[in-house]
Amino acid sequence: MRGHNSGCREHRVLAESPSVRTASRFVDLHCHCLPYLDDGPASAEDAVALCKALVDDRVCTVVATPHQLGQFETRTNAKKIRLMAQFLNRELMDRGIDLKVLPGAEIRLDERLDRLLAWEEVLTLADMKRHILVEFPSNVFINIESLVLELRSQGIHLVIAHPERNAPLLGQPQVLRRWLNYGVTLQITAASLMGDFGSRAERAAWKLIEAGWVAMVATDAHDHRSDPPCLTAAFELITAGFGRDLAHLLCVDNPSRVARGERLVPASVRDRQEVW
Repeated sequence: MRGHNSGCREHRVLAESPSVRTASRFVDLHCHCLPYLDDGPASAEDAVALCKALVDDRVCTVVATPHQLGQFETRTNAKKIRLMAQFLNRELMDRGIDLKVLPGAEIRLDERLDRLLAWEEVLTLADMKRHILVEFPSNVFINIESLVLELRSQGIHLVIAHPERNAPLLGQPQVLRRWLNYGVTLQITAASLMGDFGSRAERAAWKLIEAGWVAMVATDAHDHRSDPPCLTAAFELITAGFGRDLAHLLCVDNPSRVARGERLVPASVRDRQEVW
């Protein structure tokens, strides 16, 4: 979880710009909005408050992605996630909050991943059995090429969560580029684009977008106070830097495709040029 949200607060004014007012509502495919399961909301009320913040940030659909495996292996199985997503949807409907919650997970990289998917122990994004969101360890590089190919043979595409915050991964650009050619996609955290995770992650996020390596932007929000969603501000910044079409692709179109279990559209700014 990020420790501050100055970047999000600083860019709230961007929500008033014409390009944002005319944008479609966003689909957030990485958010820790389910209560009780991981390091997200500690109560149902906190979960509802975070969902209200998502709606205020122009999100219409969110894929709930509690952590699976790693330190949360015994706390977040697929059944619990599905049931809690149903519970939160009922709470939102009862309170008149216009947000659809889909089940999913942020899964710690694990050598058992292909087997756990086959056994339905871990969840794909939106439970569509098409895309899987994976978090890499932050202190070591692991080559996942064999896993990528095995998952691809099963019709499942791997999405790497917040690569801009992973120095070992960024230190292997040639390998990362090869994975992209095999169908791996990258998901950047919106707040990284505003420096909320530090200048190194901010620079890396923009370089990855400029290179055409990023397919999606998501909030990775955990809390409505210290860790609020800021897709609106990210959309406007991407629009200012690269145009509205790319902003729409990263924040609306490709996330919507994930939610429907469809193939993603490549987001190539410079035809996947090297960035390091």
